Amino acid sequence: MNSIGIVVRPARPVVWKLVFLAVEAILIAVLVVSPAFAAATTFRVNIREPIDIFVFVPCAAGGAGEYVQLSGTLHVLLVTTLNGSGGFHLKYHFQPQGITGYGEITGAKYQGTGVTQGTFNGRVGFEATDINNFRIIGQGPGNNFMIHSTFHLTVKPDGTVTAYVDNFSVICKTVSYP
Repeated sequence: MNSIGIVVRPARPVVWKLVFLAVEAILIAVLVVSPAFAAATTFRVNIREPIDIFVFVPCAAGGAGEYVQLSGTLHVLLVTTLNGSGGFHLKYHFQPQGITGYGEITGAKYQGTGVTQGTFNGRVGFEATDINNFRIIGQGPGNNFMIHSTFHLTVKPDGTVTAYVDNFSVICKTVSYP
């Protein structure tokens, strides 16, 4: 378990393996085929992957925390555009769909929501941006757990890092009802 309390079961590495295989295939296409392109060419990967994960929600059960098993579908969209001069632009989007589960202690129902998206531009040197919003929304006050991260990196062709941002927050949010 890492410092934010997310335990990932084997189904999630399958998603990342699929994503990385798709990205590798597209990058190989860039190296092999891009000199033949006079204009931009776009490749699209659009899949739905079943997921099953355990998440520790530290603010649940009156602050004692509890594990929540969440399952549903993760929508994955990858769009890569190759330009005629050997560069590429990758945009990715991950969005939970129908993700629900129950707390192991309280039995409270939770929903997984949010979106992770980012871009990666490359040639010689590169630029990458990633924004992640991951929310576990539970029943009752104090059961809402939110993770937000923003990451950006720009590297010049000579390897010099010219921009770097890494902003990460974890929040337990109490919701009061009238």
